[in-house]
Amino acid sequence: MLPKTRVLIADDHAVVRQGLKAFLSTQPDIDIVGEAVDGIEAVERVRELEPDIVLVDVVMPRLDGIEAIRQIRSLRPSTKVIVLTSFVDDEKVFPAVRAGAAGYLLKDVEPQELIEAIRRVHAGESLLHPTVAAKLVHEFQRREPQTSAVADLTEREVQVLQEIARGRSNKEIALELGVADKTVKTHVSNILQKLRLADRTQAALYAVREHLVDLE
Repeated sequence: MLPKTRVLIADDHAVVRQGLKAFLSTQPDIDIVGEAVDGIEAVERVRELEPDIVLVDVVMPRLDGIEAIRQIRSLRPSTKVIVLTSFVDDEKVFPAVRAGAAGYLLKDVEPQELIEAIRRVHAGESLLHPTVAAKLVHEFQRREPQTSAVADLTEREVQVLQEIARGRSNKEIALELGVADKTVKTHVSNILQKLRLADRTQAALYAVREHLVDLE
């Protein structure tokens, strides 16, 4: 039996935590290991419980979700954070992604979509609500200099970048290209370094901006 994905739920509304716990606990591959009522407790629980995934709201007392994401990613980089919130305004979306959120979903997401998001993010993908993705692409195009560094990439690195933009995990990219997982990991690291990008989400947005992949 494969190990379950360990999930921590961080939200200041008890009804939200209880509802998520009740639903997600029905999934055979998901284990709800704990809850947190605010950002400070979320960071403490990550230190104590070492979850694979944290579901976090961006608006919480004592320490907001954005700073909690930043601290969680610094404390335990292997823990992935998915924002689950009602807020889609720019001052929440952009800082959350910059802080290291691997997913950004709204609370009206369909239950099965949330389950798939947890599975995909745990597998190394990034997952954004369509509205959020559109905002990020627009912001990326507006802020980033238009000079392209694609020429600095090898042909294989461009292929890997295209697969990242399609939402593929390292394992899926390795299978697609017929190389080892470790090789893909090295390519991803080189891509981020050459393009001066922080994470896979920024890499995906870069590929879209440079028209390296058509996601339609």
